[in-house]
Amino acid sequence: MFLSVFDVFKIGIGPSSSHTMGPMVAAGRFLGDLRGGAEKIPGAGDLHRLGASLHGSLAWTGKGHATDRAVILGFCGLLPETLDPDRAEALEAQVRREGKVHPDGLGPLVFDTEADLVFDFGPPLPGHANGLILKAYDTAGNPYYQQTYYSVGGGFVLTAAELEAQKAGRHDLKSEKTAHAFPYPFGSAAEMLEMGARSGLSIAQMKRANEAILHGADLDAKIDRILDTMDECVARGLTQEGILPGGLKVRRRARAIHEQLQAEKGMNLAQPHQANDWMSVYAMAVNEENAAGGRVVTS
Repeated sequence: MFLSVFDVFKIGIGPSSSHTMGPMVAAGRFLGDLRGGAEKIPGAGDLHRLGASLHGSLAWTGKGHATDRAVILGFCGLLPETLDPDRAEALEAQVRREGKVHPDGLGPLVFDTEADLVFDFGPPLPGHANGLILKAYDTAGNPYYQQTYYSVGGGFVLTAAELEAQKAGRHDLKSEKTAHAFPYPFGSAAEMLEMGARSGLSIAQMKRANEAILHGADLDAKIDRILDTMDECVARGLTQEGILPGGLKVRRRARAIHEQLQAEKGMNLAQPHQANDWMSVYAMAVNEENAAGGRVVTS
């Protein structure tokens, strides 16, 4: 299996890859099925309403991980890699207020977050602890289309059929990449070192050659996007204030600490350990953005 650097470092949303990012990806896949003319349940009329049920860990810890928010925004057509944190909060509030979503290509669809978004605290789905069932209904309330998804970690999402195929060894999370002929297809550290000695290339050079097969001339731009997103996450975290989501009433601290460090820069007050303070405040800014459901780089 080829694991790309873009599988390791992915643009996503906080606070959890499996409980937030994965469900949003699942909602996006579901909309894609509907746009692609997914086979309707026999007898169904026109598409009218969406629904979702969260199971297992997604139900029990979903509020704390903002799983409901992820599904709402996913049904709006937002994706983790392009989500605008400044727009997301207002959009979620609008959906909760109006009971409708407006995904591109599908028109307005009813989605009452009180009735159509269910936290099912019963037994988990059989395939995995992180399961969700996404549903569509016609104007008469009859089932139109339904799909079961499992958020298996790291933002990866599989349908029930894909998960069964994976367990049977017939499906790979990266199966679309296995058909490529990579110049340095190492599968272990020993193979990597042997190929490096034989080629005279560093590990980074071999990895870059492999990535170029997949991404070509876009490779540098995609890497830059990862870096830019991380910079934007730090910058936003240093400017936000207020209480973080959740019931613990935790107040953001990064902005105040950053302002204090900025004020001390020209006052000859720097201590030997102050470099650690700067690194810590950047880390705190990202931590707070992640907790608030902002756009982050996951790894």
